[in-house]
Amino acid sequence: MEPLERFGVSMPASLLQEFDQAIAQASYRTRSEAIRDIVRDFLVRRQWETPDSPVVGTVTLVYDHHTRELQETLTSLQHEHSNAIVCATHVHMDQRHCLEVIVVRGQSHEVKAIADRLLSARGVKHGGLTATATAQLH
Repeated sequence: MEPLERFGVSMPASLLQEFDQAIAQASYRTRSEAIRDIVRDFLVRRQWETPDSPVVGTVTLVYDHHTRELQETLTSLQHEHSNAIVCATHVHMDQRHCLEVIVVRGQSHEVKAIADRLLSARGVKHGGLTATATAQLH
């Protein structure tokens, strides 16, 4: 395990009180644990802002499978980007709706473009890209 460094943080008392309430509700045991997660999140977001940075994420789609040609469009897009699509999981939510989770990996600009195309397909009702990093997170 890597050695820990201690440092001080100054902030208004009201901000600290609000932070303490929020981390207690989120079940953090200590401020340090919460701050480490905040720093990791910041670093992951920075990695995604660099267009050529290697990233990994998931694209979640909720769609009406009765929409004409939607299945073909989604499948075609995934085959077109088979170098970046790691896998996909399909769930039947009800008689009309499906949930699909697609794991994507590549350069951030490429992964964002793939997600945009999937999410904007006619018939997709809701979804999003969840981003994380490929680099080791401390």
